Amino acid sequence: MRREQYTRARRRRLLMTLAAVLAALVVVGGVTAGLLANRASKPSLSAVQAYPEQRNHVTGTVDYPQTPPAGGDHNEVLLNCGVYDQPVPPENAVHDLEHGAVWITYRPDLPAADVATLRSLVAGKTYLLLSPYPGLPAPVVASAWGKQLRLTGAADQRLAAFITSYRQSPAAPEPGAPCAGGIGTPGA
Repeated sequence: MRREQYTRARRRRLLMTLAAVLAALVVVGGVTAGLLANRASKPSLSAVQAYPEQRNHVTGTVDYPQTPPAGGDHNEVLLNCGVYDQPVPPENAVHDLEHGAVWITYRPDLPAADVATLRSLVAGKTYLLLSPYPGLPAPVVASAWGKQLRLTGAADQRLAAFITSYRQSPAAPEPGAPCAGGIGTPGA
């Protein structure tokens, strides 16, 4: 009888151990699947172009190597961050990039619904600038100091990832410096 009880107890311990191992495998598998799904759903910023930029305060216009500019020489007066319905002086907008802003530009013929999406993304938020820009190489372009990403439109999920990565980035020469108190009157 004792041997039978011992065998039952041993089987019970073995079953409990197997159940615990199975439960641990299920938890580890769930966590791993969650991490992989999160990684897969995160937009890639591998298409971001990097530009080494020198910076000086200048007067007059600047011939920038990118359209729109992603840093470089710029006007000593910044452009107030916000939403603009008309093109803005790039030399003043680049000053905003120096302060850690992200400048979102769009083709003037972008559909009104896309422009409304961009406006809602930028309106009321700090260190963001939105304006139309004639001659863009893509429907929407996001620029930060020394970084730029061409986007397919307002719904391109990489835009939010770009903003998260580069707004107030320590790679900007003067992150945290004002994005207001300059020229321009942004709309709502």
